Amino acid sequence: MINSLVYRDNRPPASNLPPETLAAMRGEPGVMLWVDLADPTDEEIKLILDTTFQFHPLAIEDCVSDAPFPKVERHEDCLHLVMHAVTYSEEKLFKTSDIDLFIGKNFLVSFHRAPLRVVDAVRERFLKSPPAIGRGPDRFAHTILDGMVDGYKPSLENLRLQVEDVAQRVIQRIDASELFPTIVAIRKQLSQLRRIVRPQRAVAHELAQGKTRYIRSVMLPYLRDLGEELDRIEAQAASLSDQLILSFRIFLNKSNNEANAGIRVMTAITALTFPPLLIGGWYGMNFTEFMPELRSVYGYLGAAVATVFFTLGMWLLMRCKKWL
Repeated sequence: MINSLVYRDNRPPASNLPPETLAAMRGEPGVMLWVDLADPTDEEIKLILDTTFQFHPLAIEDCVSDAPFPKVERHEDCLHLVMHAVTYSEEKLFKTSDIDLFIGKNFLVSFHRAPLRVVDAVRERFLKSPPAIGRGPDRFAHTILDGMVDGYKPSLENLRLQVEDVAQRVIQRIDASELFPTIVAIRKQLSQLRRIVRPQRAVAHELAQGKTRYIRSVMLPYLRDLGEELDRIEAQAASLSDQLILSFRIFLNKSNNEANAGIRVMTAITALTFPPLLIGGWYGMNFTEFMPELRSVYGYLGAAVATVFFTLGMWLLMRCKKWL
């Protein structure tokens, strides 16, 4: 599908003109074109990219095939950007879609296979706004990129809420069999988000250096702000990842402390029963002929008193040591 906006002499834009007329408009003074190719056919690709704008064959090849990483390429008549828009769901995690932007002197061409809400929103915005020829193709491109960056924020907020939920559940003694898969899944999402953002941040910072004639100096502060926003997103993702690890360590320490407390109680019980077991075991042996104390009138009372005394002494010792 080919969607187009044509601005002439600060008049309201004309939309979706016949594609065959776009080539003649490129040379008209006071004209700016924005052509958006959304999941185009092979014929539409050849008509717009090859015949109308005559882009480099390698740039056209990059559009047709998926690019694994964002990049910036400088050509004689345009600046070619490859960026990744993101859609997010808890089931499919992050899914990226390529979007190619060709920024020329008086034109912007966008190319994407998957439908992108940000492109539709920007087109609707420009259709309703006052004439924008003075803004230039670089501002149109920045508006699209800015909308793509804003698309990261809801997913990042969703991940933040998940991390905070894990921290609360750690305090509430979450089961380990439930905690570990949750932490692994969230860590995977955060790592994937950082892998997506990091190369796009590098592209934004490169554009902000103003080394190409197709990016006006007036747009450089906006592009720097775009790069800084991507920096913040990556930093927040790293911070959430660290917070997740901290919650996991708290859980391990808490589990270890609870296990140690249980072992300490069991050890104390064993120690308290040691005197009765020792005395009872001693007098339970059937060596009556060789144990004259058994014939004593006070033998039973002495054994009972010794048992109570040593048991109480062991209890007082453990209380002083704060083992109980």
